[in-house]
Order: sequence, then C-alpha cells, then structure tokens
Amino acid sequence: MKKLFFSGVLIVLFFSCNQEKKKAIVEVINETDFDTKKFPPKVSINSRANELIQSWTEFNAFETSFDAIYRITNTADLSMVTEDLIEKQKLLEASEFPDLFKKPQIRSRQKVVKTFILKIKGDLEYRINPQESIMEMITAYNAFRNQFNVLANNTLDSQLILYE
Repeated sequence: MKKLFFSGVLIVLFFSCNQEKKKAIVEVINETDFDTKKFPPKVSINSRANELIQSWTEFNAFETSFDAIYRITNTADLSMVTEDLIEKQKLLEASEFPDLFKKPQIRSRQKVVKTFILKIKGDLEYRINPQESIMEMITAYNAFRNQFNVLANNTLDSQLILYE
C-alpha cells in the first residue's frame, strides 16, 4: 500500500512540474510607440513670474530639456531625454532659487517631478510602457509651473495675518 501511495505521489509531482510556466503580464514597449500628440500642453507662466524666471539659468536649462519630451519618437530618444532631465534636475535642485520662489510649495513640486522622471527611467529599464509615467510627469511639471503663477500673483501679505 505504501509503495502504491508513493508511486501515485511521484506521478502527480511529475505531471504537475510539466505544466507551462505562467507568463507575466507586462506591456513590452515597441520602438515607435509614442504618440506625443496625446501629451498635455505645458502650462504657461504669466508675466510676473516670467520676469523672475528669465534670469534663473538652471530653470531655463531644465525647461529646454523638458521641451524635448514633446519631440521623442522612440525609446532611445526617451532614454536620452530622461538622462538629460535627471542631470538638469540635479542642477536645478542645487541652484539658488529666486527669493519669491524659496518656498516649500515649489520645492515639493520639484521633488514630485523628480520622482516621475525616475519612474520613467525605471519603466525604461524594466521595459514597461512608460506612456502613463510620462503623462504623470507632465502633469507634475504643469503643477510646478502653475505654482510659480500662484506665488507671483499672491497679493496677500502673510505678515498681516500672523500679527493681527
């Protein structure tokens, strides 16, 4: 009886190991699968904020690198743009911000943009379609640019609120 049970277990194990391996559901990217027309446009910066940004060379360099996102056609282009964005973001992070923009609101949005740039890099490394990550990065970058407008147009004096 023990021999029959042992033989049955061996046969079941043999056939269970012979099944096809489960395939991971990962969307593999193609070479030309980026539709830049679907990307949301950049938020414009108003004139007050633009005056402060004109002399900020690190931000202008980052913005020029960011504009290259709208011209990518394949993964090689995206990889080069991502590496350039990472370098320019590091320089921007270490740069001296204009006095009006030395606020936590700006720094936090900059870190969110950095996070999504690194997410795109990870998607490329693991060969996952980065389309969603690109959209998230553009949305975060638009929030970053919009915060410049908010701070430049803010006419409320915070000192009046604190001391009254």
